[in-house]
Amino acid sequence: MDWKGRRQSGNIEDRRGVSPRGGNPFGRGGMRLPSGGMRVSGMSFKTIVFLGVIFLVLKLIGIDPLQILGADPGGVASEQSSPSSPRITEARKDEMTQFVATVLAETEDVWNGIMKSQGLEYPEPTLVLFSGAVRSACGNASAATGPFYCPGDQKLYIDLSFYDELAQRFHASGDFAQAYVLAHEVGHHVQNLIGVLPKFNQMRSSMSQSEVNKMSIRVELQADCFAGIWGHFTAQKGLLESGDLEEALNAAQQIGDDTLQRRTQGYVVPESFNHGTSAQRKEWFARGFDSGRLAACDTFNNPV
Repeated sequence: MDWKGRRQSGNIEDRRGVSPRGGNPFGRGGMRLPSGGMRVSGMSFKTIVFLGVIFLVLKLIGIDPLQILGADPGGVASEQSSPSSPRITEARKDEMTQFVATVLAETEDVWNGIMKSQGLEYPEPTLVLFSGAVRSACGNASAATGPFYCPGDQKLYIDLSFYDELAQRFHASGDFAQAYVLAHEVGHHVQNLIGVLPKFNQMRSSMSQSEVNKMSIRVELQADCFAGIWGHFTAQKGLLESGDLEEALNAAQQIGDDTLQRRTQGYVVPESFNHGTSAQRKEWFARGFDSGRLAACDTFNNPV
């Protein structure tokens, strides 16, 4: 995807390094892309204090704690002693931030145009960057939930380390695969504006879990189709490169409910699907991509 040098959105809120407070975001209408379970680990405050005291005591009696741990403060195993490592890490972080800001700007251009053609306004969503965990109007979430959209504050949330997991664990690499993930969450924002998410969240309290899952699949597939619409207009601008469409379709394949369940537990339980199969996700993204029309994304009045 030819994205460098293009306009970047100003609707970015960087909360990386900020500790959240709150509860589960998906009990109040949050919509997420399944991640398969990234894990966040850490130590308690008491543990950190205890280790700090031990470190100081050993220093005072002339013992180097790093030698006890088998680390070489002058070698490549130490980030502090390797001047290139922090720069590479920061460069990667900065590039990914610029990338998502550019993709978000492209979605703004597309959806502002589409909504204007329908006689509607497009309040642009804010993209929140976080690391580890975050608090939203839908509650508290960890990186393990994957990227998500919260209709309560009309914000998209992503821990950019998800992209590394997308490539390494789910074998869905490429910048257009990454763009598809963001465009899918923007698709949920569009659904919120046109009334799909409010209606679904209103209905779900009176539905069985099986009914909720079936309706959720239609909601998610429509968001995939909306992501495809964005891809359609991105292609018209000449921004797609060879293999980009295949990257997005592969990403849709890798995060289908059946593929995820087969990878994580070795078998599938169709009754528990809530995002759609790999084939469904690919099909509906392709429908949006091929047509570029909202009418092509009616998952509620057509078989999925």
